[in-house]
Amino acid sequence: MDRFIARANIAHFQDLLARETDPEQRSVIEGLLALEQKKLEIAESKARDQSRGSPRNIAKT
Repeated sequence: MDRFIARANIAHFQDLLARETDPEQRSVIEGLLALEQKKLEIAESKARDQSRGSPRNIAKT
């Protein structure tokens, strides 16, 4: 779910950047875009770890 939301936000911010001309607004949007790209990177890394059966994801009894 996190990856889906991050991808949707990234697409939204990219769309906003394509239309925005004000430098201050572009700067804000670029910062938000960078944050979402980082969130996606983290979510994808977690998903890869889970699919590999990473020891971090094995519950201790």
